[in-house]
Amino acid sequence: MFHKEGFKIIAITFLLVALFAVVVDKFVSLQWLQYLLFFTLFVFLFLILQFFRNPKRTTLLNDNTVVSPVDGKVVVIEEVFEPEFFKEKRLQVSVFMSPINVHVTRYPIGGQVAYSKYHPGKYLVAWHPKASTENERTTVVVDNPTYGKVLYRQIAGALAKRIVNYAKQGDAATQGEDSGFIKFGSRVDLFLPLDTKIKVNLNQKVKGGESIIAEM
Repeated sequence: MFHKEGFKIIAITFLLVALFAVVVDKFVSLQWLQYLLFFTLFVFLFLILQFFRNPKRTTLLNDNTVVSPVDGKVVVIEEVFEPEFFKEKRLQVSVFMSPINVHVTRYPIGGQVAYSKYHPGKYLVAWHPKASTENERTTVVVDNPTYGKVLYRQIAGALAKRIVNYAKQGDAATQGEDSGFIKFGSRVDLFLPLDTKIKVNLNQKVKGGESIIAEM
């Protein structure tokens, strides 16, 4: 199953791979070189398909827990000052996505979208300390009646050149459902209440919509 954001790119990739395969078959006479070029084309197509996959996830809906919005590795767990929306200290948990991870962004908790804003910016590497405030990014806040307000921020990286955000202010948010997509590697930051109990460790791998990041 593939994400709708990839349909156009997948179709173009199929056409290009087929075209180059015909060219290789017609104009490359060395058999070993043919095999090498065919293998390269196959790997390229495989990587594109892998990138835009959208596996079905089973989210156990719970207003007392925050699930990971994306697949990847936990790279930050710390108390920070959040300057854009809360303007106070929060617990930040950041998940880094490599190009081979699933890049679907999912709502970490259910409720109502209280805030959604796009910020143009730079394309520093996603793990850069200033990426959260200087890179292209979107900020979304979901207000849950039990848990309170949870902010998640999609951040572009050196390879990510397009952030897709479906969340609009006033929308109903269902925990675990698609809320966006980041193309070609990046990270997502979560900002949680200080009394939140973090359920993950640094360098732990997590799955979007399933892994529990925190609970009340």
